Amino acid sequence: MGLEEEIEELREEIAETPYNKSTESHIGRLKAKLAEKKEKLENQSSSGGGHGYAVEKTGDATVALVGFPSVGKSTLINALTNAESETGEYEFTTLDVNPGMLKHRGANIQILDVPGLIEGAASGRGGGQEVLSVVRTADLVVFMLSVFEIDQYERLAHELYENKIRLDTEPASVSISKGHTGGLQVTLSDSVSMDKETIKDVLREHGYVNAEVTVRGDPSIDELIDAIMDNRVYLPSIVTVNKADLIDQDYLPTVKENLRSHDIDPEEAIFISAEEERGLDGLKERIWEELGLIRVYMDKPGRGVDYEEPLVLPPESTVEDACLDIGGDEFLDRFRFGRVSGPSAKHDDQQVGKDHELADEDELRIITRK
Repeated sequence: MGLEEEIEELREEIAETPYNKSTESHIGRLKAKLAEKKEKLENQSSSGGGHGYAVEKTGDATVALVGFPSVGKSTLINALTNAESETGEYEFTTLDVNPGMLKHRGANIQILDVPGLIEGAASGRGGGQEVLSVVRTADLVVFMLSVFEIDQYERLAHELYENKIRLDTEPASVSISKGHTGGLQVTLSDSVSMDKETIKDVLREHGYVNAEVTVRGDPSIDELIDAIMDNRVYLPSIVTVNKADLIDQDYLPTVKENLRSHDIDPEEAIFISAEEERGLDGLKERIWEELGLIRVYMDKPGRGVDYEEPLVLPPESTVEDACLDIGGDEFLDRFRFGRVSGPSAKHDDQQVGKDHELADEDELRIITRK
């Protein structure tokens, strides 16, 4: 029996087994085996080579536009950026990953127009694995749906999940310290509902024999396996609905109900028309909000505060991160202290160390050794 048949048998057994406390451990073992066999099959498939997509990450953040063929991604990226992505009224227009640069609020945001996904992409159909590998490197996923095909969302999200991309969630709190003796020692916080034997069975299926394991929160079996596998990517996402200019007012309630059926809040979805360039300002603002970028206005010696070209940093960046961005380790080694005015400061011109966490629109002056 080949790997694909084994995977299908495991899926069927999992689907047919009712989930309760008495079957929890058994289902845990089955899901752990399934994850390992899927990993093995993927490794076999990728070893065959083939065409890949190499995109250099540039700018302050990277956004991946994800959608089925001919949903309007190329039109949108052309409207948002300086890219020149071919568009057409037929499927699979985009055959390569096309990057463009959105300039917004002083930041340079790279947007990737990836080839349209199709069902089965995660298992390699239509070069899907190569496309999905590009999505994994992004900082934000933007789902682009047609207003008339909201059901595309579920299929797209499934393909990303199958390629180990976890959306709008955090990894489970699981700490594993391997040992040489002592077996599996599992410590659980009070909030964990899974029993220790289930956790031990899942760990054994993944090759752990001796280890100290601490689990916090209340992870599901799938979330526990994700934490053990340690090759999942956790990304935020937003949904934009294209061709909104074609909606009749009496059809709008149907669109909103379709969104709700996929757990998408219609008030959170961004309705646009890429062709008519409507709703794009709202989309840009939402991308900015989700990325959480920080603009830091540098107080430059002899020139004052530069409000035109801010230093743009990821969320939760510190003064140390700013130093590294400006001049690397050599500049950081010369750091004495900083002075900050703005949202993160207790008062204007507050003296701070390199571990001070910055906020959007801070003003920063760095004092260095000669």
